[in-house]
Amino acid sequence: MFSNAKWIRSPQSAEGCPVFTKTFAVTKQLQSATLAITARGVYEASLNSNRIGDFVLAPGWTNYEKRLQVQTYDVTELLKENNTLSIQLAKGWYGLYGSWFTPSYQRVFESREQAVLCELTLTFADGTQEIIGSDESFSTLTHGYRFCDIYDGMIFDATAPRTPLGQAVLAQNQDKSMLIPQQGETIGTQERLKPIGVITTPKGETVLDFGQNMTGTIAIDLTAKAGEVLSLSFAEILDADGNFYNLNYRAAKCQYEYTCNEGHQTFMPTLTFYGFRYVRIDAAPEGITPDCFTAVVMHSNLRQTGRIITTHPKLQQLFQNVLWGQKSNYLDVPTDCPQRDERLGWTGDAQVFIKAAAYNYDVYRFFTKWLADLQSEQMANGAIPPVIPAMVDCMISAAWADAVTICPWQLYQTYGKTEILAQTFDAMKRWVDYITNTTTTKGLWTGGGHYGDWLELTAPFGVCKGQTRDDLIATAFYAHSAELIGMVGDVLGQDVTQYKALYETVKQTFIQTFEGTYATQTEMVLALQFNLTPNPEEVAAALAQRIHDDGDKIQTGFLGTPYILHVLTRYGYTDLAYTLLLREEYPSWLYPVTMGATTIWEHWDGITPEGKLWPETMNSYNHYAYGAVADWLYEVAAGITPARAGFSKIHFAPHPTSKIDSLGAEFETPHGLARSFWRHNTEGKVIYEITTPVPATAEIDGKTYDLQPGSYRF
Repeated sequence: MFSNAKWIRSPQSAEGCPVFTKTFAVTKQLQSATLAITARGVYEASLNSNRIGDFVLAPGWTNYEKRLQVQTYDVTELLKENNTLSIQLAKGWYGLYGSWFTPSYQRVFESREQAVLCELTLTFADGTQEIIGSDESFSTLTHGYRFCDIYDGMIFDATAPRTPLGQAVLAQNQDKSMLIPQQGETIGTQERLKPIGVITTPKGETVLDFGQNMTGTIAIDLTAKAGEVLSLSFAEILDADGNFYNLNYRAAKCQYEYTCNEGHQTFMPTLTFYGFRYVRIDAAPEGITPDCFTAVVMHSNLRQTGRIITTHPKLQQLFQNVLWGQKSNYLDVPTDCPQRDERLGWTGDAQVFIKAAAYNYDVYRFFTKWLADLQSEQMANGAIPPVIPAMVDCMISAAWADAVTICPWQLYQTYGKTEILAQTFDAMKRWVDYITNTTTTKGLWTGGGHYGDWLELTAPFGVCKGQTRDDLIATAFYAHSAELIGMVGDVLGQDVTQYKALYETVKQTFIQTFEGTYATQTEMVLALQFNLTPNPEEVAAALAQRIHDDGDKIQTGFLGTPYILHVLTRYGYTDLAYTLLLREEYPSWLYPVTMGATTIWEHWDGITPEGKLWPETMNSYNHYAYGAVADWLYEVAAGITPARAGFSKIHFAPHPTSKIDSLGAEFETPHGLARSFWRHNTEGKVIYEITTPVPATAEIDGKTYDLQPGSYRF
């Protein structure tokens, strides 16, 4: 592949999106035609004005210096006798540049050269082939875009003439060694939403409300005079006074400026994206109406596999918020947020949510690609950056870097494929070896810098890091990763004696150091979750008491929250778990729902009951981390868990509560649909309905049943 193709770039630097074109004729009977293409940037290709494929923001986001995906399209049906191939190129993630990026990464992005590489293979009926590769014979021009950027949005002038830039020139870097076939899911345009209302704010601004916080773009369909300008701004929320608010976007300009041509026109930018619910109309052609606007949702093409169904309306909305948070942030990589000048693949967010993610959607291919990038970014000493692809010089943090062990193991548990374990096994060992080689205290992980239990509520308002001790968190995850390596080794038939012994050493040292000194909810939760206490019943009782002392409310951050309901149920405090889950006052999962949230907030107190907003320096209303609670709904409330990896055998153990009339879950396992549903009947009894596609066990009201594939009612 690409034997006849060269990396080409525009002969002139421009803020817009250069278009590369090639005209050619097909003079013989054509049998088939394929286009292989990639870019240093993001591209949109067309043949004879017909868009090629439905992949937006292609070729996606990878560690470009080591891994660059190539897309291959069948374009046979698009060809005619005389043809024009066009490729529009924008900076995309390749040219990503944030004002808060550290100097070493700023230098990387400043030196990057955007370029296109493509090869069109024409196969004729007589068995011959013609190969048209990108080279200096391609022409370049500007058309429409005057600016396009991931963070800063786009400026498009529909009146701008097609301005030739000259023949394409060869890029300085002709390396093709990093090219790989398309590995991850493609990104597509998904749902389309119309405004649910038009708001005139107290400041007199006109704002469209699309009713849903999302990731995507705006399509317009309007009639205007040439030269009239449409200018839009984006926001997730309105402030306490009802005014448009987007200071939390920080330095991201998120521009949407469109200069109209004469008459009727349609336009939809797909070389950038926005995170938003509200759109402010800053300037518009005369006579424009809300019907002119459509919000187009963009995310990776994932198949939904799981659903939570309940008669509790706020809990049902919470689940919908979890789904939207996942869709919004699964845009080729698992990002933290889709709106501000960040949008990075934070490893900590990814690992705390991956179990819920794998119930909601089929994410195997999505994560296989991302984990390959993670491995490519692993440092020589085994350390793993906190964002993948690596973009900033940040600390090597416990729980964030442990994504290298946690994510592959969860994929194996959900999908039963050992390949992901084999592919990441060496990286897992190198990561744990890094901890062993750098800690300042044998048997613990001390001496490093960590993010801690991020956004834990033991911190004052406006402070991100709480009181849970770094050394405790780091050592707990050190033990957990060592234990996971032992489990992975057993699955793969590898000798992991060293790591099993290490796990026991770290566990015992953890107990000697921290047992009896737990000071926060998270400290107790981690000790229980990772089996690091010889007195779990006592610690669980202490956790329950601490929650009561804290006012029956959650105080955990990113690391304690995913596990807290699980450990409460495991040790007999299911009623307290439901109390936390169903609490509507701040702080709680349902509190944002009562405030009208349609996605998961970054902070428990992103908006306080008094209407105060978390400081704009770190405040997203579309973060999925706290949505990890969904895996408790699947596994505990509905009671669906794998008895064997990949759900080849299932264990059903639903936990009903009198606080909800009914609740159930459906999950499309690799072997078929599993379903668990319970409801209270008029006689005060609980009716259970279970469907299993494989042999299963069920625990119902203290009794255990062996089930064959089929549907059952208890």
